[in-house]
Amino acid sequence: MHVAVLGESAGWHVGRLAKAIRDRGHVVTVVGWSHMVAEIEGASATAPRDRHEAGSERLMPEAIERADVIVVRGMPGGRLEDVIFRMDLLGRIAARGRPVVNSPRALEIAIDKYLSLAHLNDAGIPVPRTIVAQDAASIEAAWLALGRDAVVKPLFGSRGRGIERLTSPEALDPYIGAATGATPAGAVCYLQEFIPHDGWDARLLVVGERVLAMRRRSQGDWRINVSSGARPEPFSPPAAWVELARRSAAAVGAEIAGVDLLPASDGRALVVEINAVPGWRGIETATGENVASSIAAYLESKRP
Repeated sequence: MHVAVLGESAGWHVGRLAKAIRDRGHVVTVVGWSHMVAEIEGASATAPRDRHEAGSERLMPEAIERADVIVVRGMPGGRLEDVIFRMDLLGRIAARGRPVVNSPRALEIAIDKYLSLAHLNDAGIPVPRTIVAQDAASIEAAWLALGRDAVVKPLFGSRGRGIERLTSPEALDPYIGAATGATPAGAVCYLQEFIPHDGWDARLLVVGERVLAMRRRSQGDWRINVSSGARPEPFSPPAAWVELARRSAAAVGAEIAGVDLLPASDGRALVVEINAVPGWRGIETATGENVASSIAAYLESKRP
């Protein structure tokens, strides 16, 4: 089996995954996003095509054309047109019937906090009350409706970056100011109810039908992320939580997903986020599992 891993060759996860695929006897090529090229042949004056005949399109490097499976392991930031073009490429690959893990649509949904939460909500997954507003008056009204204690998050982002808790009008002011000062007026503000908790949450990693889990315990911060100091611990989740993780992955169409589940102090168990390009260092620390090997084994099921 030929596997192309889309990501940066120096990345820890890319390196682990590439080794695991090779260890299982397959050929793997790491392709950097910036090295991808699309060529549309166009019409030739010397050999005109019938108007109903499709033209030729090539996606390069050749490893993309040879691959039996494409694995997405990260999407770099950049200009909007860069991101759109890269997602277009994934869509063109998938349209040819080539398995892409995760699918372009799953990535589009999961990377957008509003869209992913809407899909989870549609599937009956318990999620926090969330309001996304754009103008100053609506942002202030949303904060008031959430009890004057809300968490603001960037619509696109991970690892807890850019997350703040807003408990005063002064803390809200920068977001109202951004909406007022924008040209044209308005700036998206994603606000979520603050959920009192006991200082830990669960990360459940879905790989096909398999689910691995860890508990993340905060070191005195209301935010619970390993990247910001939370400690990964072994954890055996209730069967209901495992089922919630599987349902959450299915709701966004992801075959491999990280599902963050927060047990609230009031007894609710809420899915607060889903990641379609999940990290797994913490899971390996907590469980001793070789996650990359599990992913490589799952990819074998995608072989044509």
